[in-house]
Amino acid sequence: MRKVRVLIVDDSATIRGLISATLTRDPEVDVIGEAGDPLEAREAIKALNPDVITLDVEMPKMNGIEFLEKIMRLRPMPVIMVSTLTQAGASITLEALELGAVDCVGKPDFEGLAAKVKVAARARIRSFGEAPRAPVRGGSYNAENTVLAIGSSTGGVEALITMLSSFPKTCPATLITQHMPATFTGSFAARLDRICAPAVKEAANGDPLKPGHIYLAPGGATHLEIQGNVHPRCKLVDAPTVNGHRPSVDVLFHSVARGFGARSVGVILTGMGRDGAQGLKAMRDAGARTLGQDEATSVVYGMPKAAFELGAVERQVSLSSIGPAALDLCETQQRRTV
Repeated sequence: MRKVRVLIVDDSATIRGLISATLTRDPEVDVIGEAGDPLEAREAIKALNPDVITLDVEMPKMNGIEFLEKIMRLRPMPVIMVSTLTQAGASITLEALELGAVDCVGKPDFEGLAAKVKVAARARIRSFGEAPRAPVRGGSYNAENTVLAIGSSTGGVEALITMLSSFPKTCPATLITQHMPATFTGSFAARLDRICAPAVKEAANGDPLKPGHIYLAPGGATHLEIQGNVHPRCKLVDAPTVNGHRPSVDVLFHSVARGFGARSVGVILTGMGRDGAQGLKAMRDAGARTLGQDEATSVVYGMPKAAFELGAVERQVSLSSIGPAALDLCETQQRRTV
């Protein structure tokens, strides 16, 4: 198999050296060039035509966000952002992921970067602003006795923003597990809260599930589950990783299957690996309705594919349609339970 050809863009020669040393340890990755700023990078992209770029957020002459936007508008290609995993760095990196960056990695720990680069090389990249957005659902929407559970990973920031921005203020209680570093989930929840009609927050242990509210699993240390079904609450569980992840989509989906069954809808979005497939199958077997993002609109068609092949996905839907489709199913489940 042809090696993945990578261009490293960072103003620090030391960081470029660390990234290069990390990547060249993988026999399937080839570092074909380095650039110290976006102007050098622009010429290197033209000359070398890399498969993937690693891009620093903070650089002279033009910051990484500005350069990324130009790339995604003029020459869309897989980009992995390199950032300090601080609160400020998380906010900027989330902006990059929203613009279309495939993934991110934190300085100075580049463990897992080679794997991310190989996934990025196979990702489906769209021009910034290309994905259509569904209109916000209005009227007398009511699915207060149902729960919506969503799982996502690589490409999930853009997918969740697209999906949730169509939700009405009276959406069903919604729980999300997105694979994301611990420093990112609070900033991402705040970002979603600003742009979505429902209230969005990072889930806390004991939060009551209420219609019109969306709960995002905190990154890093715990899994998110539902506790109870009469007066359901968020439960954060300190337990080992599942499928290599904490929080795990499978853990969330299994808890929804146990507690809500036919009063629930499950959605699995873009992501690498198999996390969520078994849990979504448990939901469907318990009477839930289930959707998976289709291959054409998934940045990485891994998690949705695994769930579909397992029989967990009732129907595959494009990203622009999956939000309205999930809301319709929640209303259907609501009518079945009243």
